Amino acid sequence: MQTIVVDPYAPRYPDLAEVAAAVRAGGVMVYPTDTIYGIGCDVYQPKALKKIETAKERDAGKPFSFVCRDVAQISEFAFVSNWTYRLMTRLLPGPYTFVLEARRTNLPKKMVGKRNTVGVRIPDNDVCRTLVELIGTPLVSTSLNRAGESPVADLADIPPELARHIDVAIDVGPLLGDPSTVIDATGPAPVVLRQGAGPVEF
Repeated sequence: MQTIVVDPYAPRYPDLAEVAAAVRAGGVMVYPTDTIYGIGCDVYQPKALKKIETAKERDAGKPFSFVCRDVAQISEFAFVSNWTYRLMTRLLPGPYTFVLEARRTNLPKKMVGKRNTVGVRIPDNDVCRTLVELIGTPLVSTSLNRAGESPVADLADIPPELARHIDVAIDVGPLLGDPSTVIDATGPAPVVLRQGAGPVEF
């Protein structure tokens, strides 16, 4: 696992470009969000998706969430109602995951839930959003941990069984936080599925 130390407030473009190139080539990376560290890849790289499942010992039937650069990109993959759009533009970027009805796109099946839904994020983190821009596609978003374990806050503590599946990691120092708040926006009004870092004030 290659580790690149990055200043979260002034990241160097060449460092992020190097990571983006590795991900476009099918690599698995660790990256910071506005909550905790995530482990992810290009959503269109099936071998990388499989590596993440194996690394996390994750249920193969559980869909992944993904990070988009803005609400306009989210609308390419999901239906966004008027009230959802207003809520998203108020809360995002921020520590929220929205569950939305998926559009008929070429997204891999591992990104779409059994109810034909997708989970999408726009973290309030410049490093994360710049990576999405550089990679050019949505980025898989799942916590840096093995299934059933607490998220890894310090990259020095990544278990060897997890680290051997990671190609490159961006280290911005310890990230101690809660996962994102998950909001179901598939109905006529928002429903909180998980209370996390984002306050709920609808």
